[in-house]
Amino acid sequence: MKELIPLSENVLIIPEKVEEKTAGGIISPDTASKEKPIMGVVKAIGNIENLEIAVGDKVIFRQHLGTEIKFEEEEFIVISYEDILVKVVEMEEI
Repeated sequence: MKELIPLSENVLIIPEKVEEKTAGGIISPDTASKEKPIMGVVKAIGNIENLEIAVGDKVIFRQHLGTEIKFEEEEFIVISYEDILVKVVEMEEI
């Protein structure tokens, strides 16, 4: 089995699937322009110091950046670490 390892300050992200239905349940046709995902789960991290994220974290990143790749039937986005804007954290109920 092969593995992708990001180089330098790059991060490999599994993008969250974009919902293809509207709130009312209408399915968008394939020909309609679709928004690129801006949220995903960190799969691997390159050589970066002082990290604020880890593998498995859900993050939000800048839209329209990064390189989309397909590797062994799975889709990924490779982005620069500096393009990650937010780490999504589940808050425990008090």
